[in-house]
Amino acid sequence: MKNIAFALVGAVFSLSSFAQSVDAPSVKSGDSWVYKNTTEKGPTGWVENHAEITVSHASPTSIYYTVKQSGSTQTPSEVVVGADWSRRRDVNGKETVVNKPLAFPLNVGKTWDLQFTEQHPNKAHRFEQWDNKFTVVGYETIEVPAGKFKALKVESEGKWNAELEPAQNVVQGAQVMQGSTAMVTQIQKTGATPITGRTYKAFWYVPEIKRWVKSVEEYYGNGGVRNERYTSELESFKLAEQ
Repeated sequence: MKNIAFALVGAVFSLSSFAQSVDAPSVKSGDSWVYKNTTEKGPTGWVENHAEITVSHASPTSIYYTVKQSGSTQTPSEVVVGADWSRRRDVNGKETVVNKPLAFPLNVGKTWDLQFTEQHPNKAHRFEQWDNKFTVVGYETIEVPAGKFKALKVESEGKWNAELEPAQNVVQGAQVMQGSTAMVTQIQKTGATPITGRTYKAFWYVPEIKRWVKSVEEYYGNGGVRNERYTSELESFKLAEQ
């Protein structure tokens, strides 16, 4: 194994990093990255953790890796993603790409779209429809705990639409009739209600690292109010011998 976890820290990469076209990385067994992850939900929900991702094996179409909390003695979770780090899961009984931050080869100005509709994703929503457009913006210098890097930034702005499941509420109240009090029960029904929102995502990809060194994902509800934000920053990395 060739440990370059600290050899590149603080480096500003050579002109090869600014190639017109960036091909998919050659991910190998033993490649690993440690990220500081921050989750923000609502005005008061804030959680931070440190996760270690380690590649167990890779094929031309998929990357298999484990993920565990740094310092944890629990068994790591085993995950499979696309060879471009795209995330897939079951949607309506079919394996579907639900996040595609990279589409190789990468070049400045390239765009791609990602849309899918999921029926009954949870108890509250009758369906959810997601529509995201990704754009390779260009190179930026970015500093994270692992150091300073020239990264290729990918941004995505999107929207989501959903429909609330029909529901009924039982309302009880006291009613006075002819000198006596009786409890009256009413059932209030609500129909399917449409709701909408927006999303914003950004990824700073460094070819030599084989992954992004920072990512931000934000989700906005009705009225443009942000409900959730997920931030990930690279703390350290180790790449197998090339």
